[in-house]
Amino acid sequence: MKHIRPKNSAVTSSPKKPHAGAGEIRIIGGRYKRSKLTVPVAQGLRPTGDRVRETLFNWLGQDLSGWRCIDAFAGSGALGFEAASRGAKDVWLVERDRVALQALEANQSRLSMTGIRIASGDAVALLASQRGAQWDLIFLDPPFGDATVELGINKVYEQALKSACDALAGDGLVYLESGLAWSAQTLGPLGFEIYREGKAGAVRFYLLAKTPTVE
Repeated sequence: MKHIRPKNSAVTSSPKKPHAGAGEIRIIGGRYKRSKLTVPVAQGLRPTGDRVRETLFNWLGQDLSGWRCIDAFAGSGALGFEAASRGAKDVWLVERDRVALQALEANQSRLSMTGIRIASGDAVALLASQRGAQWDLIFLDPPFGDATVELGINKVYEQALKSACDALAGDGLVYLESGLAWSAQTLGPLGFEIYREGKAGAVRFYLLAKTPTVE
């Protein structure tokens, strides 16, 4: 298990110009603390709030130097940019929405962050391609109104979690954000156990560790 700080109490509560009506959020820690990220108007885009991000990175520790991370449903890129700001050496931001991709590229260009790769495409498919790649941290925050809902939103989460489990290092972690409640019974068959959890309004968020292999 990676070194993680003691559990905090859970929260209870060049590129094209930004899309008209775009908003902003700020990176809350690390080298780029207080830097602004443009958040475009895009279907299903729901950036992880400041208080939730603060809790998450208290759980993880403030220094992610050397970590390799995938922000699999990047959206605004808030989680991936936050990890890079805190020293992660290799961060993939995966997004398929054209407007969101343009904003990710514009934010990266403006901040001149190194170690970030922006990938266009399906997050579940990319995770499946990373089997055995030994990533340290994978962020899973699919849109609650996922456009691939023909699969069923539960199916999207399940597929993403299974592929993430195969892509992680043995002591790797998954951050899961959802409008759904998850339990040890539902996560166990997907290869995970709950290490930390919290709730903020309708949002539930979890830090998951791989279930230890019994030898």
